[in-house]
Parts: sequence; C-alpha cells; structure tokens
Amino acid sequence: MAATKVLVVDDDLNIQRVLVFTLKQEGFEVVVASDGQSGVEMAASAQPDLILMDVAMPKLDGYAATQQIRAAEAGGRRIPIIMLTAEADVGERVKGLRAGADDDIVKPFHPLELMARIKALLARGGTLTPAAAGAEPATLGQLALFYGAKGGVGTTTIAINTAIAMTRELRRRTALVDANLQFGDLRVFLDLGLDTASIVNAVSEPDLDADLLRKLIVRHHSGIDLLLAPPSPEAADIVMERQRTDPSTLTNTLSLLRKMYDYTFVDMVKTIDDFNLQLFDEADVIFVVMTADLSCLKNVRSVLETMDHLGYEKGKMQLVLNRSNAYTGINVNNAESALNRKVDYQVINEYRGAISALNSGEPFMSSRPDGPLGRSVSEFAKQVDEQMAKETATARA
Repeated sequence: MAATKVLVVDDDLNIQRVLVFTLKQEGFEVVVASDGQSGVEMAASAQPDLILMDVAMPKLDGYAATQQIRAAEAGGRRIPIIMLTAEADVGERVKGLRAGADDDIVKPFHPLELMARIKALLARGGTLTPAAAGAEPATLGQLALFYGAKGGVGTTTIAINTAIAMTRELRRRTALVDANLQFGDLRVFLDLGLDTASIVNAVSEPDLDADLLRKLIVRHHSGIDLLLAPPSPEAADIVMERQRTDPSTLTNTLSLLRKMYDYTFVDMVKTIDDFNLQLFDEADVIFVVMTADLSCLKNVRSVLETMDHLGYEKGKMQLVLNRSNAYTGINVNNAESALNRKVDYQVINEYRGAISALNSGEPFMSSRPDGPLGRSVSEFAKQVDEQMAKETATARA
C-alpha cells in the first residue's frame, strides 16, 4: 500500500528540513515546494494526500495559494490543508480558514502536535469532498440548554461530561456551546488556550455556512466539538450587539449546528437577557440543574414561575438534581413537594472526583468513565437520548 503523501510548501530551508525529517520518521512520503506558486503547481501534479502550507512566502502567499488550490479542485478531490503561521492570532486564523484551510498550527510547533493534527485530519477523511463521501446521514438535530438554578450547582461539569458520554458511549455527534459570553469556563475546564476561534468569529461572519462553521469549531480529544466563548469579556460585547441588531445571526448559527449534530448542548449563565431569551425560545429542552438545598429550591421555583409567565410549555423545562446523594437534610421527595413537580433526572455526588477532574483539565468521563460519577452521568445521557430520539422519531413520522 502506497505511503501517505504530504506536500510541504515553505520557503525556509531549515523548516523544510525539520518537516521532511519528522514526516519521514512517521512513514510519510514527502514532496517540497519553496514558494506559493510552486505549491499550487505541485498540488495538481503530485496529487498529495495533505498539504502543509506556510503563510509568508514569495511569489504567492499561503492564503492566495490555498485559494487557488481550492478553485482548481472545483468539486473534485479535496486535499486537507494545514496552514503554518507565525502568529497565534484569531484574525489570521480565520483568514486562513476562509481561504480554504482545514486547520492551522503556530510556529514554532512541537512535532507531536503537528503529527496529531495531521493524523486527525486524515482520520476525518478530509481528502474527499462531501459529494464523493456520500451525503451525511440525518442528525437528530436537538438543541438542549443547561441552565443553573444558581452558581456552583455543577452546570458546566454536567454539560461537559454529558456531551462526552453522548459522543463516546452513545456514538452521537455532539457539540457543546459556551454561552457564558463574558466568563466562559470551557477553556479552563478543558485546558484550551485563548488563541482558538470562538462564537465571536461565527456571529461576525456575514455568510456563515456549515463549511466555515466546522473550521471555527474546536475538536477536543474526548471527541466533542466546541464552539467556545469569547476569549475576553470585551469581546463578549460583540456577540451581544450582533444578537441585538440582528437576531437571525444567532438563529442561523444554531440552525447550522442542528444540521451538523445530533445534540447541540449549550452551557448557559443564570442571567435572563435578550441573548439568553432567544436561546430559550429556540431550544427543544432546558435542563435546569439544581441541588437539594433551600436557596437553590427557592431559585428553581422562581425560574419555573418565570418560564411559565413567558409562555413556555411545562415539559420544556426538565429538572436535573445534581449531587442527589449528598446529605443536605432535604431528600428528593421533599424537593418535589416544595416545587410541586417531579425531578426528571438525578446525578450522584462524588465531590472529590469531580474537583480532581476540574483541576486537572481532564473531564471525569475521559479519565474515570467507569467510576460512580461517570456511571451516573452515563445513565443520565442514556435517559436523555432515549427520550429525545423517541420525540424526534414521532415528530418525523
């Protein structure tokens, strides 16, 4: 079987040598071009399986070369392209993605990171166009919100680990959106950097489509896809203003996610503003995450009353009791009596395991899926999947 062929397009001889050596050590066949124009010509003649494309080059820069390669493909075989850039700048990254790149990596980079990106792209079958690969199967297209009744109830932890359980155990295509626009926690909890694309880039695109959205989404090693919160509180204002002036921008983003994923989970904050109200309107289900203590029960009652006044159906609100086995003096029956409705789902308490996972940046569904907490979240995910898949099938019948 022929070795996978990689085209390296870079005018720096030292980087060329490093890349050729690294790739050959991994068993790849390597061809080299020293400027953008030669890279375009070799992409056609050498028929590589993947291209590493430098940005700053003579004759033709990497952006223009990538655009020409994509234009020449004209619906045929699509070659995955990784841009080699000298700046960890989101604007430059988006420029590369819009030119047609599939991924990017900042120089200097570690060989292990480069190999991981190359193998991930090849594993996704990026060498084929969607037409050649066949139509993607229909998704469930469900949009679910995780809304904390108060701070500290574990909303983000439940959202992250449920998404991982859906992906790994139930084989559902799952995306997780961080809608805590000012102080999103997914970057911290999943040990991600600030130089990744975010929801700012998505809502700022006037012609956002599925192909571009895929390039703005961050793939975590656990298998879930992430649309991250803005990297700074100031950038959050861009999203809020965009939603205020043109709510269809958010609608389009969510619609694309529904078409791409079985489940789009949104991790929210408690604030009820225009942005969150639109999320409430568009969601299929709102999981209200709570704990069994008096202050939280008071907040849950207030949330349920507010949602009732806003005209949402009672079934749209689903109560998730986190740390259900923690001793607070209030059991599940007491909580249900106080709220005058049943608790829909329960997740057990394992405080030490949960905190350890948060501090390590490795979710417990990745590090300890067979532990008590992992099994509890898996059961929650299975119950949700069973119910929502049934509802989808009924709606489509």
